[in-house]
Amino acid sequence: MIYSLLAILLIAAVVKIILLKKTAREITDEFADRLKNDTNTLIDVSSHDKDMRDLASSINDQLRVLRKEHLQYHQGNTELKKAVTNISHDLRTPLTAICGYLYMIKKTDDRELIDSYLEIIAERTEIMKQLTEELFRYSVIVSDEAKVEIQKVNVKQVLEDCIMGYCGALDEKGIVPKVDITVNTIDRMLNKACLERVFSNLMNNAMKYSDGDLEITLSDSGEIVFANKAQNLSAVEVERLFDRFYTVEAARNSTGLGLSIARTLVEHMGGTISAVYEDQRLEIRIIL
Repeated sequence: MIYSLLAILLIAAVVKIILLKKTAREITDEFADRLKNDTNTLIDVSSHDKDMRDLASSINDQLRVLRKEHLQYHQGNTELKKAVTNISHDLRTPLTAICGYLYMIKKTDDRELIDSYLEIIAERTEIMKQLTEELFRYSVIVSDEAKVEIQKVNVKQVLEDCIMGYCGALDEKGIVPKVDITVNTIDRMLNKACLERVFSNLMNNAMKYSDGDLEITLSDSGEIVFANKAQNLSAVEVERLFDRFYTVEAARNSTGLGLSIARTLVEHMGGTISAVYEDQRLEIRIIL
């Protein structure tokens, strides 16, 4: 009787081992297949053994992470290639103009003509300076070494100073801003320099996309809204406004980093920034 029981247990153990080895081979083969082929299919095993199914589930979790990272890498690589092409074009255009006007200066003794050429060269040089500075600032901001020092900041004062600083530029664009700022002091624990950069980038963005109007509000709750009509934007473009290097066709001489920098800085300070587009009106909201 004992020998029969031992024989049954031995047979059961052997069968169990055989089934486990079969499941292990299934996992091995399917894992190799998932790594080789670009597919969203996960590993599935025929075994009902809890430990083996837990192993398959754990591997599937890692596969999801791996696919996500692979997708991010692929998108980032594509984005970088496109960005290099766009930035190269944006830098080459003024550089080519500079070289052309320098050549023309050598060919003439007309002082008035030379002065006009030098004025154009200065304008193109400023464009190149702005583009390269924006790229440098972005590289510093996203660096792991970048540290944001927090202190008590008067948000209202910083916003008002920014608006005053852009009065001349807005006037040149024919934009008369409508400002609605709370009379109450809005204090937050932030980095003043970062907040100034955020507001500056939003002002520049408004001047690029605005159809001639601009509304800036600061509520008692601390929510800041930059709103303007933008008939040439689409819902897809609005969804991508905060993407690195993304520019809509209308915005030339831009790296497409302005709003991406703003989002990075706002998030570093613990806030949120979002864009809403309704009835051809773009609103960028910041909550600090």
